[in-house]
Order: sequence, then structure tokens, then C-alpha cells
Amino acid sequence: MLRRGVSEAPHLPGIVAMATDRERTLYAGAAGQRSEDAPMTSDTVMAIFSTTKAVTATAALQLAEEGRLDLDAPAATYVPALDEIQVLDGFADDGTPRLRPPARPVTTRMLLLHTAGFGYDIFNEAYARLLRESKRPSVTSGTRASLMTPLLFDPGESWEYGSNIDWAGQVVEAVTGQRLGSVMRERIFEPLGMASTGFALTPGMRTRLAPMHQRNEDGSLKVVAGFELPQEPEVEMGGHGLYSTAEDYLRFIRMWLDDGAGPHGPVLRPETVAMAATNGLGPTLKIRALPGVKRHLSHDAEFFPGMPKSWGLSFMINDEPAPTGRSAGSLAWAGLANLYFWIDRTAGIGGFWGTQLFPFADPAAVGNFLEFETAVYRTLTPR
Repeated sequence: MLRRGVSEAPHLPGIVAMATDRERTLYAGAAGQRSEDAPMTSDTVMAIFSTTKAVTATAALQLAEEGRLDLDAPAATYVPALDEIQVLDGFADDGTPRLRPPARPVTTRMLLLHTAGFGYDIFNEAYARLLRESKRPSVTSGTRASLMTPLLFDPGESWEYGSNIDWAGQVVEAVTGQRLGSVMRERIFEPLGMASTGFALTPGMRTRLAPMHQRNEDGSLKVVAGFELPQEPEVEMGGHGLYSTAEDYLRFIRMWLDDGAGPHGPVLRPETVAMAATNGLGPTLKIRALPGVKRHLSHDAEFFPGMPKSWGLSFMINDEPAPTGRSAGSLAWAGLANLYFWIDRTAGIGGFWGTQLFPFADPAAVGNFLEFETAVYRTLTPR
């Protein structure tokens, strides 16, 4: 299946896919080339983009367990810069953004749920206009200025996918007094044995790094020469900044499958995992499809169209069983360069599928990922 993905049109670049239960890796496969002289492997290093978000949320949940972080207190208690953020109420005739104070403070729980009001210019036209006309930097710049964007609505009143978890990472830094990468390394990566994950590429990681690709309009692929996330950013972005491997991310998935347990002791308490894996949006609010405003970076994107989906701390939750075999209430998300994972705590199965390709939600990539997930369930849970 993976070999077909890279050999049949429209071709995908190198693919790696892995599946696990609560105890061990059940499948590890790869296809295609990492480089001209090296095949894609399960330890290939990739920019994992928004699959970073669940790791940042885990760090925040650890601090909440310890009583050091109140998820429902104003997040400005920890990061005063959040008090400067206002709500965008459209644009004046001359293009100037109209701003007003928010009706209530942003909390860390809202940041983890994406209900605080922050957006992304990739998926929101108002944000794209704001960045374009004000010449604000994108969050991929890793700058503090890129975070100082307005809210799209009053905190807690809607759901919008955006830079919320970059701010949650700043909360983690404020509580611990450490850079986010150091917190993750000490509290998550080292306990789980994730030796090839971090915001900065070590020399060993760089030797296994897969290049980024762009899908051209005619379906062909080209390497994005020189692509690299900032290696010494002003802000280590908790929403998208990590590099990792499928092998490492599977260790993270396994911890969530196993009620927070790691090979060297608990990373999270079982009751914290259960809370985080529950719909946090309430009975009526649901997540929406993501419109591809910047078409070179993303198509319109929605997982299982027509199916109601909620959000936890911090994962998408499918409210009904998925056609792949994924149980209702499973956790999942993705990364901009076409990386996808799921965590089915009911069936005790999780998986990761990754490549390095823009734009997001590439039809061939999504199709191969869903085919892989379906095959995992068909093999492991025969009916």
C-alpha cells in the first residue's frame, strides 16, 4: 500500500507509517526515498508541524496535575502579554482593523480547546488580510510579534483553529521558568525515550532529515530547497515547531493509549488522560472544516466530512465511529506537511502516517493514510 503511494500517480514523496497497541509497535513500514542515496525509514526525521500541539498540551496538563497551573484562571496571570490582545471587529473603509476589548479573559483551557479566538492566516481570510496589510510576520517565523494577533471572537464563544497552543506553550514557559523545549525534554521526551524529537535539529537528526516537497498544479513534486523551521527562534512554538520521527511519535501515542504510563513511570495520571480525552466543547459546539485560504499551503480540509467532531485537550474527537474502523471518542490530529495520527483508546490501537509535502490535505496523502488506517483495523480487529 505504501509502495503504491510513492510509485503510482499522483506520486507521494517518501512515506513512513506505523501502528501500535498499548504495549508495543505492531507495524512499521516505509516507502520511497528520503534522499537520492537513502531510503525512507521509520527513524526518518520530519518537521511534524501541528502534531506538536498534543505534546505542548501534555506539558500543560502535567503542570495542572501538580497544582502549578490553573487551566481556568486567566492565562494573563502567567503571560501578561495576553492582556494586550483585543478582538477583531472587521476592517474600516481604509483597511484599518477595528479592535475592541474582549468580553472575558482567555484561559489556558480555552487555548487548549481552540476556543480562545486566535486563528491562522492559512485557514482564515480575516487573518490572512490582517497579516498581508499590516505586514505582520507569520507564526512560522518563531517571533513574539507573530503571536500578537487579535481574537476573532470573544473568548469561549466559538471554535477556531489557530495559534492558541503557541500561547499555551508560553504559559508553560512562564510557570516553569524554562524554555518549552527543555520542559518537553525533561518531562516527556526523556521519560518516553523520544531521543529524536526537539525544536532544534541535532547533528544526528539532521543526517536523517527528509526534505520538504511541494505539489505543483500539474501534480508533479518538487523539493522546497532550503526549507527549515527556525533553529534558534525567539519563541519555541508549541503549536507547530517540533521535528520528530514516526518511531518517537508512536511512543507518545502509546503513552496516551496506556492511561499516561511510560516505560519509566507515569507521564500523566489516568484521570488526567480521561479528562483530556473527553469533549471539552460542550453538547452543541462542534469543530468546523478548515478552508484553504493559502492554497499553496493547504487545500480545504476536513476529516470524515459530515460526521460531528469535538475537541479535547488537545485533540480532535470523532463523536461517531469512523468508516476506517476508528472507535467513537478517539483522538486524532495532523500536521501541515501531511502528517496524520490517531489514538483509539477504546480499541487500544493508534497509528502515525507521515510525509513531507505541501499543501496540507493532499488528496493522495489523505487517501493513503485512510487506506493504511483501515487496513490496520481490518488486520487487528477482524469482524
